Amino acid sequence: MSVPADVADGVEVPTRSAMATASLAVAEELTRRGLRPGDRVVLKAENSAAYVYTLLALAHLDASLVVLDHRQTDDETRTVIEQCRVRWVIGDTPGGLLFPGPRASCFLALDTLVAAAGPPAGAAGTADAAASALDFSRWRRRTDALVAWSTGSTGRAKAIVKSGDGFLTNLERTLAHMGYRERDTFLPLLPFSHQYGLSLIFLAQLSGASLLISPFHRVDLAIRAGASHGATIVDATPSTYRSLLNLARRNPGLLDGLAGVRLWCTGGAPLDQALTQRFRSVVGAPLLDGYGSTELGNVSFATPDRPKGCGSVLAGIDVRLAPARSDGAAPGSPAAESGDGADAEADHSAEFGHLWVRSPDALVGYLEPDGSIREQTDEWYETGDFGYLSDEGDLYVIGRSQAVHRMGHLLYPEALAAKASRCGRQVVVVPVDDARWGSRLIFVVADPEQGDPKGWRELLCSLLPSYEQPNHVVVLPDLPLNRNGKTDTGQLRQLLREEHPALWGGAQNGARR
Repeated sequence: MSVPADVADGVEVPTRSAMATASLAVAEELTRRGLRPGDRVVLKAENSAAYVYTLLALAHLDASLVVLDHRQTDDETRTVIEQCRVRWVIGDTPGGLLFPGPRASCFLALDTLVAAAGPPAGAAGTADAAASALDFSRWRRRTDALVAWSTGSTGRAKAIVKSGDGFLTNLERTLAHMGYRERDTFLPLLPFSHQYGLSLIFLAQLSGASLLISPFHRVDLAIRAGASHGATIVDATPSTYRSLLNLARRNPGLLDGLAGVRLWCTGGAPLDQALTQRFRSVVGAPLLDGYGSTELGNVSFATPDRPKGCGSVLAGIDVRLAPARSDGAAPGSPAAESGDGADAEADHSAEFGHLWVRSPDALVGYLEPDGSIREQTDEWYETGDFGYLSDEGDLYVIGRSQAVHRMGHLLYPEALAAKASRCGRQVVVVPVDDARWGSRLIFVVADPEQGDPKGWRELLCSLLPSYEQPNHVVVLPDLPLNRNGKTDTGQLRQLLREEHPALWGGAQNGARR
């Protein structure tokens, strides 16, 4: 089957009807090969039009989808195949290895599958007919429609089971909130295998918009493709936007042609004030932050008319904040709490709370090692994040609710990092246990120019009260990232231990990599 998309320089731009027509053809080929409703299928591949068509085809066929990052190792993939009781594996062929797990009866190479798919039966009809024929109604009723893996910035990945109705209804709430429309063109600078990128594929199909599939890991090429193909909505993590701004500084013409972008959206990691201000000054538009998770789907979004924080919560979803206890322990039950609505960079430490969400779109449960589902029975879901609500109802999410004690104070490293970002660079705060201090604080500043740590320390101390000031400052040209584009705190701590071992002994005030 020839790819029904505008293809040039690795860029593919299928319209809704093209996606539907190609997806139906792939669905017929999968049916011919023996795939049945309810079969559990691993999809593991890089972003491509073929990936999109196969994903939509599997939903159309009522498969139980297991989406994996294409960068996961073969051993990790085999573990997933066993735990998820997978019958099919579809993906890029990794050096001929066909993932021969004991429960995987068939491997299909993605490009071979799509090439073998001929025009679907009845494809001579109209484009609208093809779009209507692509039907997710059976998949919507499936309890284990989607098995996704949360990787986060710390901890072991968990297999999260989502129902088709929960997943699709959440996207319908998102569509109504954001106002996506048929004449839009999405430019996702994200892997499709995670919640954020995955949702954009279905949002494009549900809204009737076009989907620009570009080499997202090459931001310069992707942005030029967006200009050439009339992108109107860009989605990327904060780390990708930092790369974009750095490229634009060296190449002032890079952003030419993107005047038609009406929504610059971000998510997947906390958005610091330095990036927000820098982006607006360079691009002339706000970065619209959003909040969600693999377990919950989308929870809240900033919009052009409400560009503050993570915006308002989606209709039908409730958020509560449980005040932080003085001992740092997690609260037993949520309680409503709101801030005073000031700017995000203000000190709201007294109003911070642990974030709980009640959503009809939340996960069904977690997949256990033996393949059974451990149901999520609690009405309210504890996210592990913390933040505050403004008087206007805008949600501000600061980061993970991991408190440390220092000099008699209860401090949250990610809240400190958000305040410290007023220095004009991204900052990560790494706490280290200390018998005298309770915790010592290593402030890691991401500075491509690798400025003097002493200068950064002076600036940071001017922004913070004495009990929040750094014990040590380390300057790195950039921060290690995980597969989701979030700062990999585990890798960062390991790097600090290896390259600055004296920091664990309390001997230094500043260090440069």
